[in-house]
Amino acid sequence: MPDAAAPRPGSPPAPSRWLWLLPRLAFALFVASVAVQIWLNQRADSEEERATLLNDMLWLEQTLSFNLEHNEENLARIAPDVGVALFEAHAHALLDNKSGLDGVLLLSADGAVRHRLPAGSATVAATALAATLDLARRLGKPGYSPPYRDASGTWAFQVHVPLYREGRFAGAAVGIYGLRRILQDGVPWWLAQRNHISVLDLDGTVLTSRSSLAQAETASSHRMFFDPPGHGLVLLATPIRPPASWTGQFLSGSLVLLAILVVWSLWALRRDVQQRHAAEQALRGEYAFRTAMEDSLQTGLRARDLDGRITYVNPAFCRMVGWSAEELVGLAPPMPYWADEDMETARELNDRILAGRGPQTGFEMLLKRRSGETFPALIHTTPLIDAQGRQTGWMSSIVDLTEQRRAEERERQQLEHLQAAARLVAMGEMASSLAHELNQPLAAISSYAAGSLNLIDSGQADPAEIRAVLAKTQAQAQRAGQVIRRIYAFVRRAEPKTEPCELTGMIEETIALVEVDARRRKVRIVHELADGLPTVAGDRVLLGQALFNLMKNGIEAMRESPDAQLTVRADADGEQVVIAIADRGPGIPAEAAKALFEPFYTTKAEGMGMGLNICRSIVEAHQGRLWLEPNPDGGSIFYVSLPRQRQ
Repeated sequence: MPDAAAPRPGSPPAPSRWLWLLPRLAFALFVASVAVQIWLNQRADSEEERATLLNDMLWLEQTLSFNLEHNEENLARIAPDVGVALFEAHAHALLDNKSGLDGVLLLSADGAVRHRLPAGSATVAATALAATLDLARRLGKPGYSPPYRDASGTWAFQVHVPLYREGRFAGAAVGIYGLRRILQDGVPWWLAQRNHISVLDLDGTVLTSRSSLAQAETASSHRMFFDPPGHGLVLLATPIRPPASWTGQFLSGSLVLLAILVVWSLWALRRDVQQRHAAEQALRGEYAFRTAMEDSLQTGLRARDLDGRITYVNPAFCRMVGWSAEELVGLAPPMPYWADEDMETARELNDRILAGRGPQTGFEMLLKRRSGETFPALIHTTPLIDAQGRQTGWMSSIVDLTEQRRAEERERQQLEHLQAAARLVAMGEMASSLAHELNQPLAAISSYAAGSLNLIDSGQADPAEIRAVLAKTQAQAQRAGQVIRRIYAFVRRAEPKTEPCELTGMIEETIALVEVDARRRKVRIVHELADGLPTVAGDRVLLGQALFNLMKNGIEAMRESPDAQLTVRADADGEQVVIAIADRGPGIPAEAAKALFEPFYTTKAEGMGMGLNICRSIVEAHQGRLWLEPNPDGGSIFYVSLPRQRQ
């Protein structure tokens, strides 16, 4: 049985193993000793730096306190009733003392500024003046204000030194300190070169600073409360370390660097491989995510190079035009999905886009499917920029507008049905008045016919007399026919059309139509139409319906008014024609006026709330505007503004 302590076959003997490990152990101990030496040197430097910082801050604290107390004594020497000349001499002496003062004020007992130097000192921090003056008066000793921003945006505070005459409070001498000026005057150059001095508030916000270099707060920084003035102000000093000199530490650093270089190289190589692997995995995931997102889009995407060749299309675009991505990628203009009837327009747009002069916003274009069907599309094109910021082509988004156009057509047809229904409802509401209006000419015709027959039967008929009776009969028949024609023109449903509309005649016809209901309700209609009203372009029936609804609403609003009068005015105003329909009803409250034109909002118990909404839709469809204003004579005025027809 072999000895358990014997070395294994092929392994070096114990002394050889120690000799093999000894250089490594020695090198490790050497590196450790160098590291400890460097750490001890840095610790000694830090302690020396800390001691120097504490001495500097102690000196700075004593200097600033001395300056503040000295200024308090000098301010207390100012007499409360001193003249301007003596005040300015005293103030100049204080300001030239380089003790942090930016201004000096002399306040009376009621806080009014008697003298100031410089001239703008009294315009800053009026609130601070009053509060601090009250504090100094109550304490009977100098009082300091909280910090505030002055007119120039810099931070400042004030000291109020109470002044007395014959034992009574007679005012205060005010010294205005700028925090920036205090640090400039109180921190010498040698201290600013060694330390970064800042003044902070309780929230840690830096109000001002003084140093030759900017320096962030570190563990070796020293904080000291700035008292006076107090109010949470803190002096922060951070040592400014000069650039490290590597001359003495070069050899030690080189040895340490060489010792860890191999380990670091292997670790860096391993980390780089791991990062590349993670980046590849992230890229695959991002590519899969973007592919899934693009595949789910209903908007077509198309990328082209600078020559116009297709480099990418998404599935939505392929479904839109009917060609596969394999068939489209690589194609150059002209494209197979360009509509034949718009081929020249598509070619011109393509050339402008490739030249960088394409539309800045989206543009509509007619495209063609593989089946030959054409469809409208909205296209947005932007430059395609690579990772280096260079343009490599153009990216376009394409939206099929077919369903949108169908929806717009359905909405237009529904609006037409609604408008026609509204006209029928209006005629239904006026049925009794119209029946009365038609009954008068029909009764007159019957009477004239009976009289003519009686004359003929008597055998004493005078042809001239019968002619006169027949003429009156004809006039009454024409009157009845006009009423019927107006009703037919109003309620008939036809396709909207744009034609020149002569406003004077259209308004008068509408007035004649509502006049039947107006007489029944004892409403007087007054129309004031300017001579030579310009024509407007639009649908005469729809515009008449809008005016009819507005007039009818005005008449109904005056159902209980003793002085019921509907006034219709029309006049040209530049490029617009403005029609005003004014009633003398109770008016419309401001709360109701805000929602008056919304669908299904009504102030009538039996109303549907669609009349004014239809009126506004009609007016806006003619590029016009409809709005409401209160009538100075009581009631409301509806204004309709329409653009005049361009020649």
